Amino acid sequence: MHDMPTAHLQQRYQQAVELIAQAGSLLITAGAGMGVDSGLPDFRGDQGFWNAYPALGEKNLSFTDIANPANFEHDPWLAWGFYGHRLALYRETRPHMGFHLLMELALKLKKDYFVFTSNVDGQFQRAGFDEERIVEAHGSIHHLQCTKGCEEDVWSAEDLSINIDERACQWIGELPVCPHCGDVARPNILMFYDSLWLSRRTGAQKQRLKRWLQMANRPVVIEIGAGEAIPTVRHFGEALSAPLIRLNPQSRQDSAATVVLPATALRGITRLFQECMASCKAKEKIR
Repeated sequence: MHDMPTAHLQQRYQQAVELIAQAGSLLITAGAGMGVDSGLPDFRGDQGFWNAYPALGEKNLSFTDIANPANFEHDPWLAWGFYGHRLALYRETRPHMGFHLLMELALKLKKDYFVFTSNVDGQFQRAGFDEERIVEAHGSIHHLQCTKGCEEDVWSAEDLSINIDERACQWIGELPVCPHCGDVARPNILMFYDSLWLSRRTGAQKQRLKRWLQMANRPVVIEIGAGEAIPTVRHFGEALSAPLIRLNPQSRQDSAATVVLPATALRGITRLFQECMASCKAKEKIR
């Protein structure tokens, strides 16, 4: 995290507070950094990934290697060992307080909101955000599809029982299968080098967001934990030509239109919420 004089940092937060006060709606965009404070890995760098999955490190398989649809053809027990573990992890993980403070911020300030995230973990839904106001740009691990893409069908993984050998990163027993053709199923996630991802569910989410944006009143983008390696979230927010507040410990101020708050998700959201509430109270006293 970059060191910054206290007065300078306070000025940044005040700029962010003013942008939110002037906005009629909030577009919350989130990358992998949003989940780190909940205890979720962000897979930054091979070493970090292999610390989370030592069996894959022993095979010299990177995140790019394993998050690849070809594995469901060549070694589905290994592929499901990895994705089964992630599904179990995301089912057990509780969203950190930052999620709830974002929701409370929108409610207290009476701001309409929408969420755009590259995360596949379902944490926004679990934190209470409206399912109809979320775009999961890379799909969701909580939904499944056929590895062959038959029937264009996407179904819930809610009833899927997970049985894996964590040490070996191997699925144990019968593999999840497509209810239509009986072939191996896979998560409805956009993987690397993926031509068979079924985007219908995400496409419907994007259509809802498109309609929302057409009616949104003076939106401000609050971007949280979005990296540059896979810049889906950054590019989306920047392309909207709306005021943008970026929470990221690695980012520097690079544009007058962007207010950068060098903080992790939980720390940055907590302070932003506190500053917004303090500003509201001060304005109430003046009235």
